Amino acid sequence: MHIDNIKILGFKATINSIEDTLSQIDSIKEDDEIIQLLNADSIASKTHIIHGVNQAFNAFNRGENLANDISVEIALRCSAQRQISKAFKILGLNEGKMNICAVLINCKDYTSELSSIFTFDDSVLIADNENLAEIYKISDDELKNFSIEDIIVDMITKLSVDY
Repeated sequence: MHIDNIKILGFKATINSIEDTLSQIDSIKEDDEIIQLLNADSIASKTHIIHGVNQAFNAFNRGENLANDISVEIALRCSAQRQISKAFKILGLNEGKMNICAVLINCKDYTSELSSIFTFDDSVLIADNENLAEIYKISDDELKNFSIEDIIVDMITKLSVDY
């Protein structure tokens, strides 16, 4: 497995059915393409996502993956979690209004197709540090010394080190 290209887009959405939304996304992409939808409110930056995606692909390539599916592995790595339920609680989709980070991996540019389902809005990718500190249980002491992005990237890296 390898990454040829990665594109990260922000959207505002109203999700009536998670299952229907995921089916719509599956109908857009080709079989070998990945469109991963994540809760944008739990994301520090594009660097956070790129690092998590790289770690997920590296884990699969080394046979150290925690999940059987690359999309689930991406959610695990980007959430810095070992348990799928915790990862989905942090980065998973919810019914109702939400901000979405769409991660397109080895895909054509599906911005217009995704914009027909959701409302394109890259501003949802701007981090809310207070919210992120609560989600990832980051102390004020840590935040005095490091950026929230660096702390989360470090947490993701530790998943591989602790394997």
